[in-house]
Amino acid sequence: MIKPILAQYIPIAQVIAKTFGDGCEVVLHDLEHPQQSVVYTVNNHVTGRQVGQSFDHLVPQVILSKDLDNDMVTNYYFHTDDGRLIKSSTVLLKDFDGKVVGAMCINIDTTPITRQVEWLQAMIPGIGEEGGAAQSEGAPEEVNHVSEVVTDLIDKIIGDKDVSRLRREEKLELIRFMDQKGIFLMKGAVDQVGTRMGISRVTVYSYIDEVRDKK
Repeated sequence: MIKPILAQYIPIAQVIAKTFGDGCEVVLHDLEHPQQSVVYTVNNHVTGRQVGQSFDHLVPQVILSKDLDNDMVTNYYFHTDDGRLIKSSTVLLKDFDGKVVGAMCINIDTTPITRQVEWLQAMIPGIGEEGGAAQSEGAPEEVNHVSEVVTDLIDKIIGDKDVSRLRREEKLELIRFMDQKGIFLMKGAVDQVGTRMGISRVTVYSYIDEVRDKK
């Protein structure tokens, strides 16, 4: 069930997808429920995003990006599992109190235009040699004014679980999920997670090492 505050963006998602065609995917995320953040998709064949999936790329490529400005990051790139280059833009969505509750991602498959450029380069030698190719987003940097967003994500991931009653495997699963989503790229995240889960930062690091060793 999509919350009304996010449902109002569905027509916007649809018009964007219809304007740019089948190669343009639009995804709505509900960041109040990080484990199942995807609540709506259009043209999801572009990246394969499915309703009920958790967020991907948002922490390292959006929330922690040095290019985050006015709650949006535009024109960054990533590759799909099958090697296609995706051009993406994301805007964080806020409620009436100014709290981030969601995100809208626009993902465009660059494969068709890339093929056309390659064809032109083959037909007309020398064309495009001086131009630079699009590059993927570099290493993320901390953005201080959005640190509270990551803190809120940590709280949402842990939820209302009674951490004092969690078994070790359950704690490891929480750490695994956070690590996969880039939470620990945020400065101070280890201490925040340790405090929230009632464990030491040394234990958090040991859990991180353990879940990474099992990959």
